[in-house]
Amino acid sequence: MAVAVEKLITSDVLKPARYLGNELLAVHKPWHTAVIRWVLTYPEVYEVGASNLGHIILYNILNAQPRQLCDRAYLPGQDLAAKLRATETPLFTVESKRSLTEFDILGFSLSYELGATNILEMLDLAGIPLTWRERLAGNYPLIFAGGQTATSNPEPYADFFDFFALGDGEELLPEIGLVLEEGKQARLSRQELLLDLAQIPGVYVPQFYNMAADGSVHPIHPNVPKRILRRVATPMPAYSIGLVPHVQTVHDRLTIEIRRGCTRGCRFCQPGMLTRPARDVEPEQVVAAIEKGMRETGYNEFSLLSLSCSDYLSLPAVGVEIKNRLKNENITLSLPSQRVDRFDENIANILGGMRQGGLTFAPEAGTQRMRDIVNKGLTNEELLRGVKTAWEQGWDKIKLYFMIGLPGETDADVLGIVETVSWLQRECRSKGRKPLAFNLTISNFTPKPHTPFQWHSVSTAEFKRKQQLLRQEFRRLKGVKVNFTDVRISAMEDFIGRGDRTLAPVLRRAWELGAGMDSWYDSVERAYNAWGQAIAEAGLTWKYRQVENGEWNLFGVEEISGTDIDKGISKVGEVEEDKPSLSSPTPLLPHSLDKPLPWDHLDTGIDKKWLQEDLKRALEAATVPDCSFDGCSHCGVCSTDFGHNIVIPPPQIPEFTGHFVPNTTKAQRLRVWFGKQGDMALLSHLDLIRLFDRAIRRVGLPIAFTGGYHPTPRISVAWALPLGATSSGEIVDFELTQSLEVETFREKLAQALPINIPIYQVVQLDLKAPAATQVLDAAEYLLTVDTQPPATPSQWQDWIDTIGQKNEIWSEQTTKSGKTQLINLRDRLYELELMQSTSNSPESAAILRYLGSCRHDGILLRPEQILLMLEQVAGLEFRLLHIHRNRLVLRD
Repeated sequence: MAVAVEKLITSDVLKPARYLGNELLAVHKPWHTAVIRWVLTYPEVYEVGASNLGHIILYNILNAQPRQLCDRAYLPGQDLAAKLRATETPLFTVESKRSLTEFDILGFSLSYELGATNILEMLDLAGIPLTWRERLAGNYPLIFAGGQTATSNPEPYADFFDFFALGDGEELLPEIGLVLEEGKQARLSRQELLLDLAQIPGVYVPQFYNMAADGSVHPIHPNVPKRILRRVATPMPAYSIGLVPHVQTVHDRLTIEIRRGCTRGCRFCQPGMLTRPARDVEPEQVVAAIEKGMRETGYNEFSLLSLSCSDYLSLPAVGVEIKNRLKNENITLSLPSQRVDRFDENIANILGGMRQGGLTFAPEAGTQRMRDIVNKGLTNEELLRGVKTAWEQGWDKIKLYFMIGLPGETDADVLGIVETVSWLQRECRSKGRKPLAFNLTISNFTPKPHTPFQWHSVSTAEFKRKQQLLRQEFRRLKGVKVNFTDVRISAMEDFIGRGDRTLAPVLRRAWELGAGMDSWYDSVERAYNAWGQAIAEAGLTWKYRQVENGEWNLFGVEEISGTDIDKGISKVGEVEEDKPSLSSPTPLLPHSLDKPLPWDHLDTGIDKKWLQEDLKRALEAATVPDCSFDGCSHCGVCSTDFGHNIVIPPPQIPEFTGHFVPNTTKAQRLRVWFGKQGDMALLSHLDLIRLFDRAIRRVGLPIAFTGGYHPTPRISVAWALPLGATSSGEIVDFELTQSLEVETFREKLAQALPINIPIYQVVQLDLKAPAATQVLDAAEYLLTVDTQPPATPSQWQDWIDTIGQKNEIWSEQTTKSGKTQLINLRDRLYELELMQSTSNSPESAAILRYLGSCRHDGILLRPEQILLMLEQVAGLEFRLLHIHRNRLVLRD
């Protein structure tokens, strides 16, 4: 049964359109036709979750399965969460508005160590017990998690999930769905069903395993595998097209994956180790998906996604081909952080133009020695060549990523970041051109499972000291903005990221104490304090693994001189607060790297012995080539279980036909009267403008553009409607580059708009006619108002008559500049009448119609000002229940 959300999702909630489930390309499958009903539950706010590519792909794949249905849920904002708890309303899905408990299975994305407290919050809001043991008593959905963190080390979270899906989910989740369907028809018990699921490669059911005293994990049931395989799937770009939110999201664009996996071998990079082998997508598939996706979604920007886009050899050819095909549509291509050593004029062409995309490189370290230790595979010459190419191609600002706290790092390496940036600025100077600016993000290295540095330790004290060192040195550089990762976030990440099952109670207690949204700026202080208290209550410290798991730092800083790296080690705390983590070296125990780790039972394909050998290579600052383009590094991945690298030879790069030039021709002006009804009333004004832009793009209407450096489509909405208000009289003007039949335009536009944005009338205007905003004179509203105690119709009429008889009703108003002034509201009121009144209900509601001033120079009468007038004449408090705008009145 659907949850009654009408009184919850209202205009007083921040961005209420988040929760409507009415996105373009959302799939609404009939409830009764599905045997298995999924919820993909993303433990972040809607703007983050709804734009996540993995979330979109799996949503589309699951809904493509017969007899299966997939809905979605997101972490509600604090305001809606408070409403849910106050009204004892369970958390619901955005499409069907059903409680999460009505579904068969809930899948959480656990892609980040600090996302688990949000998952507990969502389970609690849904009325679902937090642990699998508590859920044994009751008929609850199966709860599972997938994603990078779930794949790398699920042990700290094992108490909360019935199972984990390891690796790629495109093929794995449909297989899970088939087993669930068969189990449901056979009426299997929860335990029997989980045992069947455990037979699927990639499914890890933690309740069938126990943790030994040394932290290792072993099966306790004879019919489950000793090691659980990570699943590998082929990217499917066609499933990336879908879910176009009406609100602006974090990644508000079409995203198409071009390459999965990375074999560069950066020793700090967990995704690079967990996604091997590298698999290129056929260029024809990429081009087809982008062209189809841009037509169907109406986005004005697309992104090509990979851990290392520059290693997709077809990138220049694909990018130029798409830019050529969409040349006249003002489309922007953006790329995530890319390899600076592969950046050239071809890539600059596909990123440049009128709407030039941002540019991000990741040198990671400031000295060649450190880049060799981490196997970055980047020389100073390559760094300079890439940055200089970008500068010569028109970029005035570039974003760079660096890390501090890397193994073997000295203060000279830290200061090398400043020296590198200063050097790049000096090399990119010329007369008549402003100096190259940099936006730096400097993060704190935290060791990750399944990487050569997984045995290393870090220190918050050292992070703080090195950050301060950099702050002092960067003061002398102009045109450089530096952002540092909060040390508290790094401490929380490292505490739980390499933990074992004993941390589940700590995690739960941290959530109980207020942890949540742990990595968000506004929440860090609260979350860090909650984690600190939970850790103390458990009798642990931030450096709890010092003794239990024998952490070692393999680089003795005092012994490093120049490029000599000490072969000794020092035993240190994992995240140590009171002193630097690097102390005098102690002898390396032969078995120290062979001790069991909490994630050894997960078969990611990477051989643990190879990680140890690569760590030794790091001690010698020895690099390993990229096996996609050079010899095999023998990491262990390439096999029948995981496949092999797929590197597609690049096609010929088409001739670049030039960047977008805005068509500013004005051949026709059309004025459209439209409505804003139902759930679309909760769409903001800016979101409405974006909706029109995308609608025009989807149906290929020839919209004209403004000129200048940032051309925008000539779409002008007459006047913003208050959030939550409905309307049957809105106006928007369009300017086209070629003339169309008015009825043809109306049909095409109506076809692309939601049903709750009806088109009433379209008229052609003279090209020189003023915009609707310029000739706006008045607006007519219907207001639903109530008061206590209940008022009779005659009382309402008396109050209206009194207002009509007055010449002056003064109100104080604050201007945009902060000044206060008195305005006569009565001068701005033209008509006021009672349309309907009910006095026999608990709330005395009346519907009032008013016509008031509404001019672009700020002379207007707002709906809430009608209440001020009523309160002055009646001496009572009034409440505005609903606003409906009947029409906008234009001057002749």
